[in-house]
Amino acid sequence: MALLGCNVVSTDQVEVLPLLMKNIERNTSWIKQANPDSVGFGSIEAAELYWGNEDHIKAVSPPFDYIIGTDIVYAEHLLAPLVHTIIALSGRRTTIMLGYEIRSTTVHEQMIQTWKDNFVMKTVPKAKMDRKYQHASIQLFIMNQKDSPKHGGKLQNTSSPLSDNGSDEECNKGGTEIDVAVEELTAPVNTKTDDWEARRHGAIAARLLRNVKLA
Repeated sequence: MALLGCNVVSTDQVEVLPLLMKNIERNTSWIKQANPDSVGFGSIEAAELYWGNEDHIKAVSPPFDYIIGTDIVYAEHLLAPLVHTIIALSGRRTTIMLGYEIRSTTVHEQMIQTWKDNFVMKTVPKAKMDRKYQHASIQLFIMNQKDSPKHGGKLQNTSSPLSDNGSDEECNKGGTEIDVAVEELTAPVNTKTDDWEARRHGAIAARLLRNVKLA
């Protein structure tokens, strides 16, 4: 998005920020070296953001014109802080784009109802998805905030380890701002880790250790 002239703030949990900042630095450096004459590149920075933490939300200066998220929730107890955060980051003109993989029917049904309670929601048809990357269990939603969302109350400061990995972006053309929530990495509380969670945590560990050299 920064290549389109957007000013991006990429958000995550505090323990992931060092890796996130390293990736930002590497990619920004590579892009500027490959395109030294480019004047359309925006900017990108990293910021801490826990879902429901009002101080973190205020620090990234909402509202944004776009909120983009992928695979952001897989447990029912994460829905409330997620919705509160999205509402706090958005405004009447915000377009919210979310990608979601169905893993639990219960969570999925609760999530859909939560979206409908707070947003005008459209489901992207499979015909408009990329043929290579689409999957039967993956859905894409485009939403806008309703006039009176049900979960629009004041957020409470919290130290709960809920992450919103993503980017807040402001494009040079039209002052567009985007908040991109990427992935919820926190395991459900007091639940047994299943195979899927083990694979997820393994993938996270692999990502964190990608650039670590063995002695």
